[in-house]
Amino acid sequence: MIYSKSSEYAIQAMIYLAEKKTSNPIMISEIAKGYNIPQQFLAKIAQTLVKHRLLIAIRGRNGGVRLAKPPAEIYLHHIVWAIDGPPPDREQCVIGIDYCTDKAPCPLHHRWKVIREDNREMLETETLEELAERVLEKRDLMKKLGTESL
Repeated sequence: MIYSKSSEYAIQAMIYLAEKKTSNPIMISEIAKGYNIPQQFLAKIAQTLVKHRLLIAIRGRNGGVRLAKPPAEIYLHHIVWAIDGPPPDREQCVIGIDYCTDKAPCPLHHRWKVIREDNREMLETETLEELAERVLEKRDLMKKLGTESL
């Protein structure tokens, strides 16, 4: 993925919660085990997601985390921007030289601009609900093919 490992784990955790289709809290340890994410790392990510009102944390014996709103109302950009911050005001060069515009293109501008625009469109249109449904479909397919790991 082209995001930070933290964003990747955040998306996986949110998908896990959306898959469960429950309003009951789920322990961080269960989510971490489900996606093979380091538990302490996921706990810190969850704190950030709570701060950005994407998760609700419930303390106590039956505590854990749950989605703060229906998965159909959570878009990928909500998760990525909560973890990595919003995209920069000025587009940066993909190879890190400087800023990249149509008037002052970087060496890969002609290719990177299309990827960047497609990526932004994907983040703004893909919902957590759609992703969770596709993950479940993929798991079913992998079971049929005799492969267990996702």
